[in-house]
Amino acid sequence: MDIKNTIKNLHPLEIKVLLKYSDKDELTSEKLQKELDYKEGHANQAFSWLGGKELLKEIKRTPHTFFEITEMGKKLAETGTVEERMINYLKENGAHTLPEVASAIGVEQKDIGSAFGGLAKDGIVKMNAEKKAEYTGKELPARLSVVSKLLAKAKEKLTLDKAELSAEEQEAMATLAKKRGAADSPFKIIERETVVYKLVEAYKKVADELKKSGVTGNEIGEITPKMLASGEWKNGTFRGYNISIPPARMIQGRTNPYVQFLESVKDKLCSLGFQEFDGPLVETEFWNGDALFMPQFHAARDIHDVYRLKNPTHAKSIEEPYLSNVKAVHENGGNSGSRGWNYSFDNEFTRRLILRSQGTVLSAHQLHKAEIPGKYFGIARCFRYDKVDATHLSDFYQTEGIILGEDVNLKTLLGMLEMFAVEIAGATDVKYVPGYFPFTEPSIEVHIKHPVLGWFELGGSGIFRPEVTKAMGVDVPVAAWGIGIDRMALMALGLTDLRQLFCEDIEQVRLRKAKF
Repeated sequence: MDIKNTIKNLHPLEIKVLLKYSDKDELTSEKLQKELDYKEGHANQAFSWLGGKELLKEIKRTPHTFFEITEMGKKLAETGTVEERMINYLKENGAHTLPEVASAIGVEQKDIGSAFGGLAKDGIVKMNAEKKAEYTGKELPARLSVVSKLLAKAKEKLTLDKAELSAEEQEAMATLAKKRGAADSPFKIIERETVVYKLVEAYKKVADELKKSGVTGNEIGEITPKMLASGEWKNGTFRGYNISIPPARMIQGRTNPYVQFLESVKDKLCSLGFQEFDGPLVETEFWNGDALFMPQFHAARDIHDVYRLKNPTHAKSIEEPYLSNVKAVHENGGNSGSRGWNYSFDNEFTRRLILRSQGTVLSAHQLHKAEIPGKYFGIARCFRYDKVDATHLSDFYQTEGIILGEDVNLKTLLGMLEMFAVEIAGATDVKYVPGYFPFTEPSIEVHIKHPVLGWFELGGSGIFRPEVTKAMGVDVPVAAWGIGIDRMALMALGLTDLRQLFCEDIEQVRLRKAKF
């Protein structure tokens, strides 16, 4: 090891560690934060640099799981769980319908439905002959007490360590905590690792040389206006500067390849006679789901885990006659020829404000003002809870479109899907598989094969159901699609990871060549 060269390349974060500790100390990020006043990022950076210089090694890793109480969990800790409130209400007021119970205790219908299902399995409540929920008088299950204690404990500590929970508490927590979409659950799962390091034998020579040269790690690396004004710099020692390093290149800018790709998709659709539509990022549950015949209580809502707005929480009103039309379709089918979903439509829930979770919301807005025949498209930024990986992002673009007309059919739709998969994405292997969406029948998913990632879904499509179109005053077939334009770009730009579309490495962005 070249000691002098190593010392010259040491950062103050590394120097302080080498002077403070020996090869007998077990070092963790928490230890450095406490004893050297480092931030977590500084501690991890010091470990990384020292490891790269072979002055430090990792000796063990210990995984930890924590449960952090959410805003919803704090509220439940104060008011009681939905199950507890439901039981207490039925005890005191007798049998009632689920919508009546939901309204009385101030919760949403989907939550009261979930609570009833769990309690019914335990035999605590049942549905009587009049389709009303009633309390059976059976002794309450122990899990309700365990859940209440967990909420009370977490309200004080905010975060609970899984290792400190009993087996009974861990079993209950499994039904309460989520890794993603945690805003709709009492607890959020946080997984961490404690990594332990030790300095290796070679550190001693470096530390000794640092002490001989008087280097402390507190040398001045940057002159600030405050130092100049106070004269503090006169009493300090300075880190070395390499004045021979060439300055950064000045490179002419260029349009981002992904922006070019998005513009090329717009140009393609406009050349085919499509008109572009757009809409706000903030939407109501009405347009995001209700207008698309997605029942307010149904599990299909889980497909679109949404971000809710904290302030304001609800829109003032929903346009008429569309609210009344959609409400009728949900409750009894309205004028669609359907029997609907047969439940009491919640006018409060439908006004709730969210970030749009799907581009189809733009099509729902467009239906009642569309020309017939007509062709429309939009490129929409959408937001969902999702685990980020090579083919998933938590916010993403969709290209959304509809074609209205007497002659529109499944063949029309398949032609559009082929254009997206072959002409725009550049795929050679394409397949169409049956799908399910509450607002289309039939429903089709288009899949393409990436040379590295293999097969993945490009998007969904179908023919809008009459429950969707007739509520908006449309009485002709409507073909609709929602294609993940980010995923098309993977193929078209020759990438292997969606995150590369938003790369911070400007050199990679410059080198990327569009293939469209």
